[in-house]
Amino acid sequence: MRLNFLLLLLLPYLVMATEEPEFSLIKKEGDFEIRSYAPKIIAEVKVKGSYDDATSAGFKLLADFIFGNNTSTNNESSKIEMTAPVISSIENKKIAMTAPVISEKNEHAWLISFVMPSEYSLDNLPRPNNTSIKIIAKDSETYAVIIFSGLVRESSFNEKIDLLNKYIIKNNYELDGNVQIARYDPPWTLPFLRRNELLIKIK
Repeated sequence: MRLNFLLLLLLPYLVMATEEPEFSLIKKEGDFEIRSYAPKIIAEVKVKGSYDDATSAGFKLLADFIFGNNTSTNNESSKIEMTAPVISSIENKKIAMTAPVISEKNEHAWLISFVMPSEYSLDNLPRPNNTSIKIIAKDSETYAVIIFSGLVRESSFNEKIDLLNKYIIKNNYELDGNVQIARYDPPWTLPFLRRNELLIKIK
């Protein structure tokens, strides 16, 4: 309910928020893609809890930052455009293809992040007043991705991880990071219309 209420406030942003991280498509096979992402800046916050609780709390903190709880270069607050997707991953845990990640029984330290609009650099991006939010510059990175619809729940999530793992092994890629969960749509979107992705950095 808390996340739904916040997203109602963010509706004008979400309707206009068409910018997504820039990438070059290297390979596509059905629902699988290999992407080379351009350098980007993210705002990231660490939240402990179950997946649903952590993503809700992290979203709220990051939305507060882009709404204006920040200090710009002229020492005033500034609104930042919302982008898609919202990304979450477990802190400092290498992907475990056989262990559930999405589970209401398990609490982890989650990293929740928004990608900042491409118009910003580290020099002109407003700084968050909340010191728990970190601004991080990312270099270009290559990811293996699986795209799926529906709700992000334990059974479907673990099935997709297994499929992505098999695809990575089949194509002789090497894992280079944690699994990331990317969600592009607000929670009132019908499940079959939702766009979700699992991404794993590879080399």
